[in-house]
Amino acid sequence: MQVIADVVAALDSFLWGLPLILLLFGTHLFLTIRLRFPQRHIFKAIKLSFSRDAGAEGDVSQFGALTTALAATIGTGNIVGVATAVTLGGPGAVLWLWLTGVFGISTKYAEGLLAVKYRIKTPSGDMAGGPMYVLERGLGWRWMGILFAVFTAVAAFGIGCMVQANSISALALSAFQIPGWVTGLLLAILTAVVILGGIKSIARVCGVLVPFMALTYILGCLYILVLHYQTLPATIALIVRSAFNGHAAVGGFAGATLMAALRFGVARGLFSNESGLGSAPIVAAAAQTRNPVRQALVSSTGTFWDTVVVCLMTGLVLVNSGDWTGGANGAELTKSAFSHIPVIGPAVLTIGLLTFVFSTILGWSYYGEKAMEYLAGERAVLPYRILWCIAVYFGSVFSLQFVWNFADLANGLMAIPNLIALLALSGVLVRETRTYLWDGEL
Repeated sequence: MQVIADVVAALDSFLWGLPLILLLFGTHLFLTIRLRFPQRHIFKAIKLSFSRDAGAEGDVSQFGALTTALAATIGTGNIVGVATAVTLGGPGAVLWLWLTGVFGISTKYAEGLLAVKYRIKTPSGDMAGGPMYVLERGLGWRWMGILFAVFTAVAAFGIGCMVQANSISALALSAFQIPGWVTGLLLAILTAVVILGGIKSIARVCGVLVPFMALTYILGCLYILVLHYQTLPATIALIVRSAFNGHAAVGGFAGATLMAALRFGVARGLFSNESGLGSAPIVAAAAQTRNPVRQALVSSTGTFWDTVVVCLMTGLVLVNSGDWTGGANGAELTKSAFSHIPVIGPAVLTIGLLTFVFSTILGWSYYGEKAMEYLAGERAVLPYRILWCIAVYFGSVFSLQFVWNFADLANGLMAIPNLIALLALSGVLVRETRTYLWDGEL
């Protein structure tokens, strides 16, 4: 296991070098400019997310597709991921993570648009879409669609399964002395109950879990920030300053290079909101929507809620608490920060992380099974679901660093073909946006 962990860590470090960071962030900036700053339509998009396109083709409502995507994205990346970014990249990583979210709204919009435009109806009558279909039907690159599907089917076990199970297992052991195998077994059973019912079952559960978990967590963060409001201006100044000079100005921290702040901020930003990763458009393709642009706008709100709001809250709480200078990492760092809430602090964090983890496992199981369906047909879906539940259990006993490195590596491998497709089809994005948003009626 140690040899495997070392190889994965080395590959992860190579993949997440400057070229991929520039490709990711550069795509965000390019699409933001090319699509005339779709971020300015965010409030219209939020309003659309609560509407229903009656009679339109699709498996679930626009809200159901959004909450399923949010279930997959609002997870440990918002808690453990931000904490890891601060520990490894310094306070400045919070700003890079947040900017990745702001500009990533454009990329999430583009992904959703193409997913709906190039989706298909399967023999069973369900919708299927995502980057693999965009690559095949939009560009004629089936070979690259196959590559993306392979990366997704495998990567799902890292980012959507092992990381999630590992994080809640570590917290349960620390807070309640519950062994990892017990946590893993309970999670596996609960997962099986939901995912064996397919996308409608997943969307139903996520539609309840996502609003509850997000509101609970945000209120907890707001309480901590209000409690320590005097130091908040200095915290914001520290984050901004550290993002560009690469060094933390707080005693006890060894300091981080500018590249570390940039790398871990952008990497954790992608891990959290998945803009550019190509995962969320898989479920966006299942939405009942009149045209691609409506669902594209709805999809873009996922990045807004996930990173621009929730991750920023976490980052401010962690840096403002000062606990990051004490050597704590991952869930332990966030747990330390939430201990500032009297009596109920650990409970708020535990409930938040539990629901975040469970919902992410559900959302990513759908991504993985649709990728497997693309590769091997509908007959492969049930075996994949069973294997997924087994992986939930085993993910609870791996080391945190190995799991994070594996997830980062898998993210990068998925992102490359997806980003290539977005750039190659930017002309299609402009035409569709002009037809339905700039010059036409939504």
